[in-house]
Amino acid sequence: MPSIETLFTFTIAAIILNLSPGPSNLYVMARSISQGTQGGVVAAFGLASGLMVHVILSALGVSAIFKYSPFVYSVVKIAGAIYLIYLGVLYWKTCSSDIQSIKSKRLKNNLQIYKESVLVELTNPKTALFFLAFLPQFITADAGPISTQIIVLGSIVTLTAIPCDIFVAFTSTKISSWVSARNQTKHIQERVSGSLLLAMGGFIIVEEVIE
Repeated sequence: MPSIETLFTFTIAAIILNLSPGPSNLYVMARSISQGTQGGVVAAFGLASGLMVHVILSALGVSAIFKYSPFVYSVVKIAGAIYLIYLGVLYWKTCSSDIQSIKSKRLKNNLQIYKESVLVELTNPKTALFFLAFLPQFITADAGPISTQIIVLGSIVTLTAIPCDIFVAFTSTKISSWVSARNQTKHIQERVSGSLLLAMGGFIIVEEVIE
């Protein structure tokens, strides 16, 4: 079991990580702008579920595959980027429809949002990189089984991610309401949501190509 000092330091680092821009909180932002606070909150819990899958896989040693196979890691990064771009394109496509069509096509039920969020987190390169490069720095041989330490630290990341993402959801909804109050159309909200996802997906792909 990691020491109290290690847990405290790691918790602060996890909060900073969860608040920093990335595919996960940009997805929460996009979903909240499109569908309100409830959609953003459901997305936050879906992302948390996907994050726990990363924790379990890391504890089982699967993360070693990514460490020793750059190709596999690159595939995961690009897959996540393509999915974000796909979601962004869907948002932009709805802008060519009338308002009623937008409501019928873009509004998703909670289960759909949850499933989509899990997939976004599973292919999130930021999360994979965290478990490969950052988390091991807080693991020591004399603090007990490595798998147990990974589960403890990973759970901290997950538990701190939920309130951070919910904060993003509420903040994004307020921004969306502010825009709507000034007679901006649903089209603009959809384009903002789509642009966020397209930009992040494009950034990941460009970064991978440059590397």
